[in-house]
Amino acid sequence: MINTLHIKNIGIIDELSIDLNCGFNVLTGETGAGKTLIIDSLGILAGERFSKDMIRNNETYSFVEMNISSEDRSKEDIIVSREININGKNMCKINGRMVTVSELKEFMSTIIDIHGQHDNQSLLDVTKHIKYLDDFAGNEILNLKNQYSIVYNQYINLKNEIAKNYGDEKEKQRKLDLLRYQLNEIEEAQLKENEEEQLEEKRKIMQNYEKISENLNQADMQLSMTSIDSVNSAIKNLEKIDSFDDKYSSLLNSLKNAYYDLQEVAIEVSKCKDDIYFDEEERNEIELRLDTIYSLKRKYGNNITEILKYKEDIQKEIYEIENLEEYTNKLKKDLTLLEEKMLDLSRKMHGIRKNNSEIISRKIDNELKDLEMKQAKFKVEIEYEENSKYNINGLDKIEFMISTNIEEDYKPLAKIASGGEMSRIMLAIKTVLADVDNIPVLVFDEIDTGISGVAAKKVAEKIKVISKKHQVICITHLASIAAKGDWNYYISKNTKDGRTKTHIELLNEENTIKEIARIASGEITEISIKHACELRNSKMKVA
Repeated sequence: MINTLHIKNIGIIDELSIDLNCGFNVLTGETGAGKTLIIDSLGILAGERFSKDMIRNNETYSFVEMNISSEDRSKEDIIVSREININGKNMCKINGRMVTVSELKEFMSTIIDIHGQHDNQSLLDVTKHIKYLDDFAGNEILNLKNQYSIVYNQYINLKNEIAKNYGDEKEKQRKLDLLRYQLNEIEEAQLKENEEEQLEEKRKIMQNYEKISENLNQADMQLSMTSIDSVNSAIKNLEKIDSFDDKYSSLLNSLKNAYYDLQEVAIEVSKCKDDIYFDEEERNEIELRLDTIYSLKRKYGNNITEILKYKEDIQKEIYEIENLEEYTNKLKKDLTLLEEKMLDLSRKMHGIRKNNSEIISRKIDNELKDLEMKQAKFKVEIEYEENSKYNINGLDKIEFMISTNIEEDYKPLAKIASGGEMSRIMLAIKTVLADVDNIPVLVFDEIDTGISGVAAKKVAEKIKVISKKHQVICITHLASIAAKGDWNYYISKNTKDGRTKTHIELLNEENTIKEIARIASGEITEISIKHACELRNSKMKVA
């Protein structure tokens, strides 16, 4: 859910922070105080388009940030922000990491769903209708979808493999000539693992031959002339007195060990001195070999291991091209087997969707009647075409349809003209899907437009039901909706030094009653207060 929303420099809002809560958050207030700007700010964070006209006068940027928490208390809060400059530059961040607007939109589509009078919410996105239906079907279809998804991915990979085309015979021969040339070049080099490192080491020694040789000779001479003889003499001196004291004996043993170690070092230094040599021809061979390796690295990989792997790949590709017809026939047989599996799974999923479409349609019809749309009928239209192309969902095409009057045909949801009707249809669907819709935050922006009386009361009750499963943020002008709020906020504005500012206040129970009374009758009187109390007391009657 959203914990905190911070807004800066949007419209008449200079800087505003709102602490939101779980359940039903209701926003009411003066006309033009900035209620819609708050919803616009949520839309900005949801990745919607932003007009530079929304930047507060005499400011160069707008900034919106929200803190989002998970129901899983073990997970850390998420900070999402978006800054838009007057030059059009966007800066979007998720937990401090820069993201694109499209990445922000994709992430926030799993967090927040905004509904308004002129809606483009996910319910109007036909491509998402199949997900709503499958979510409603739940575990009944989940296992089949997982099986289908695995087979479908194999199917796509295999189709791509079959589609690999080497053109006509000339193109095929050209490709083969190139691959054989590359294979021959690598095979002729007879590369060995770790060869480059060994050659680099040899070259390094040869490049520093004079320095190495001179210092080895000096070390050998010093060891043979002075060091070992001096230690040997010292040992003889200590041998004459080691019986007088244990510490002399200990010193003698240590010196003897040092003597033996020194002898071994001297032998090794002498051996290294004798082994060091410089062969100009060998050095040239090393340089040529390294040049060959570097040339192959530029073409086929960053190291010898990658070059040898590339060799295996082109050997496989040569085989495939030379045996293209046989290989393609094998792939086509495999593809047929996958299509048979997908067809079987698609038919099973279609059956489950068909059954659940009838159930969800009846449930939504009942909700619509409860929302005073007595003649409305809802239908989940399913098109199943075995001859069509497979997609990630099988062979079903799903679209939500509605008929709002007896004499009217079913139409897509997006064709519904009345804002009041659209609001109630959306609420009916959301009420039925409340248990399976995993978007945690629902925002309703003045969806009460065009409704009143009993319909308004029913709308309020439906939103209240939805708020049991989701965090709801709602701007309203209707007292019946405001009365159902768990948390009621009042939005106002004032002008100082020619600048208008927006303020928001979380109301206590007493002030909530007064605000409901104001909305209901336009003024606060004893009668409107009494009516507000009656509406407020009905709040707890919603299950």
